[in-house]
Amino acid sequence: MTKADLVDVMAKEAEITKAAAALALDAYVDAVTKELKKGGRIGLVGFGTFSVAKRKAREGRNPQTGKAIKIPAKKVVKFKAGKELADKCK
Repeated sequence: MTKADLVDVMAKEAEITKAAAALALDAYVDAVTKELKKGGRIGLVGFGTFSVAKRKAREGRNPQTGKAIKIPAKKVVKFKAGKELADKCK
């Protein structure tokens, strides 16, 4: 599903215009991004939780040459599905 498809579904389900649905989706994405950038968590009961985790630096291998390479530490976004969402997707 693309962003345009999601906006269409949101507009239809909420009985609002596509422009209003697009604004709402953009506002949601901005709010989640800002909170995660601060290192916070976003929990939506029944849906899931977004959080930021730190990955340690590690050594990997170049698959073409087999040569060892250093992979730097970084932060990654994690999503853990809530029980209700997980049960619906079974």
